[in-house]
Amino acid sequence: MKRKSKIKLITVGIILLFLLIYMFVPSVKGQINEVVYILSSMNVDGVIEYIRSFGAWAVVISFLLMIFQSIAAPIPAFLITFANAAIFGWWQGAILSWTSAMAGAALCFYIANILGRDAAEKLTSKTALESVDGFFEKYGKHTILICRLLPFMSFDIVSYAAGLTSMSFISFFVATGIGQLPATIIYSYVGGMLTGGIKKLVMGLLILFAVSVLVFMIKKIINDKKKMDNGAQ
Repeated sequence: MKRKSKIKLITVGIILLFLLIYMFVPSVKGQINEVVYILSSMNVDGVIEYIRSFGAWAVVISFLLMIFQSIAAPIPAFLITFANAAIFGWWQGAILSWTSAMAGAALCFYIANILGRDAAEKLTSKTALESVDGFFEKYGKHTILICRLLPFMSFDIVSYAAGLTSMSFISFFVATGIGQLPATIIYSYVGGMLTGGIKKLVMGLLILFAVSVLVFMIKKIINDKKKMDNGAQ
């Protein structure tokens, strides 16, 4: 318990340090705000241009961008996966996307596991976590594998939710790696071939599909809860 308390204090300290840097260092605040704007615009060309602007540091920036997306930006990860494929080639981009996504997922799991549900809700939302909670109750550890096979699903919600369960980190990490690998390869290969109008069409369809699946998931959770409540009465 003492060891976990120390780790919790260190984690809180690191988070507070980053918040202070963001608040009082204008250059850092400007860069983070720019990243949030680019990612929220859902424009893969904008992401490509931003990563390329760092030249030799593009790989590092892409890696950090995926981790940032995993922790604090609830948008589909395939946006960065497409960008990596276009910049570095499909198989090099796939490796970069997979490893950086794994790092981000591990960090989300760790934050939720150490800091608890309140912290996870602040970084995502109570509604989002509750929607995934229902899947964990129904499918257990298989939830991770199912969600990772759908790369348009936000990494942070699933990873934070997993960190709040009794699932071990090893089980979570292995399931994430297995589930994410084939999807990353496919999306990287497809993303590397897309250009112009075709790219916009595919992006639009993926976003529409992602939203549709999310609405379906939330609706299913609500219906299941209603059935349970009616059964209990």
